[in-house]
Amino acid sequence: MNKHAPTLPAGRRSVDEITQGRRLRRMRKADWSRRLVQENRLTVDDLIWPIFLIDGENRREDIPAMPGVHRLSVDLAVKEAERAAKLGIPALATFPNVDLALRDQTGSAILDPDNLINRATRAIKAAVPEIGVITDAALDPFTSHGHDGILREGIIVNDETVAQVGAAAVLQARAGADIVAPSDMMDGRIGAIRDALDEAGFQDVAIMSYATKFASAFYGPYREAIGTKGLLKGDKKTYYIDHANSDEAVREAEQDLAEGADMLMVKPGLPYLDIIRRLKDEFAMPTFAYQVSGEYSMIEAAAANGWIDGEKAMLESLVAFKRAGCDGILTYFAPRVAEMLKG
Repeated sequence: MNKHAPTLPAGRRSVDEITQGRRLRRMRKADWSRRLVQENRLTVDDLIWPIFLIDGENRREDIPAMPGVHRLSVDLAVKEAERAAKLGIPALATFPNVDLALRDQTGSAILDPDNLINRATRAIKAAVPEIGVITDAALDPFTSHGHDGILREGIIVNDETVAQVGAAAVLQARAGADIVAPSDMMDGRIGAIRDALDEAGFQDVAIMSYATKFASAFYGPYREAIGTKGLLKGDKKTYYIDHANSDEAVREAEQDLAEGADMLMVKPGLPYLDIIRRLKDEFAMPTFAYQVSGEYSMIEAAAANGWIDGEKAMLESLVAFKRAGCDGILTYFAPRVAEMLKG
């Protein structure tokens, strides 16, 4: 017993007696000991870098709501893919900002084999074949109303949208996509995409399901980035999951796995760590999170105002995903983190 400990009233136990010699702080006392017992680690292999695309050549546009993130023409996206490969980032996820003249009620331009997504995929895979390319088959960048599906008389029609998403997935695979990641949340889309890919000979193209995509307030900067912010009519609550629901998210994931999903994604990320943990515990499948634009921009804004240490908050947020059970994270911080980890 500690001889310097104060005398305690009768019946009271000392700290030594309570812990019986178990001092959890022992392994926290030095940097080397903390590193020895660290339970979760972030590596470059955990990172997927989402990038935004625009038409043209040698074009780089700032996105005011996402400091440090840009829209890139295909030639510059290729250069960033080369940079990502040198940093060891395993994969990119591409999202287009399509010319307004190409958008319509049905998002028909997604069925153009030479649309912006497919041209970027071909160019990236030709220049950097070793990097993975993940494409989204949702319609929202191509619709005039900003919704993820076909709009008929004020309703997002499910089955017609699914058929179009499946056809778009085949075109994306034909362009060289390694993973198709549909974010539209239509019922039955995973099974339809799997069947379409298999029938077209793309059995090895994987599906990362946005299995649990929530109706969230954190998507605003992304919608600015892809040019749908001013177009969106109403909201997406009829097809995204209510942010108050956890059991429903598990059912969505279970259905997508039954239909052939290879990986699960939770979106947004930090507000839904409990969902990540539930899915990982329930299904033991590769599980990813999308640290969405609103999460990124909040950290950047607070850091710019000097309210938080942006670098430390960035890393802490990413380790939180690993702690919750993520196998990987889609994050706009990817190149910055990769440089830190590499350096």
